[in-house]
Amino acid sequence: MEEGTSKSPGTPGVTVGAPAAPRGCHPDGGDADPFQWDTREDCEVRQILDRIADKWSLLVIALLENRVVRFSQLRREIDGVSQRMLTVTLRQLERDGLVRRTVHPTVPPRVDYELTPLGATLHTTIRSLVTWTELHQNEIAVARERYDARETTPA
Repeated sequence: MEEGTSKSPGTPGVTVGAPAAPRGCHPDGGDADPFQWDTREDCEVRQILDRIADKWSLLVIALLENRVVRFSQLRREIDGVSQRMLTVTLRQLERDGLVRRTVHPTVPPRVDYELTPLGATLHTTIRSLVTWTELHQNEIAVARERYDARETTPA
């Protein structure tokens, strides 16, 4: 092992502190298998997945489907999100090219948010994930109950 690197605990074969891998973050520099995600923090694919799979990002993208929404309306519709967290989420989604922010020169200023064409393509994927969740929520609830019962039973 090179000096200054260490094995990541719990992740066989993943080295922490290794140089960034090119082309999809595949450790050997070759074409990455799309079903083998690199777990290193500096992997751009992982960073994008971390962003779009964040619970607030998912909700924002879902709420912006085919409509333009003001900040205050988004905040009312997303239960539990703080003003700061919503601001951070929207800025990150805007930076990634998924959300468009439009400031209208009024007093007070009006700011609208909408999905970009790229964001709209992601919405289709999110809709599939929500559909899967709705179809399997009962099975997951049963699995959770079994797990909880097993974990609370003294050995």
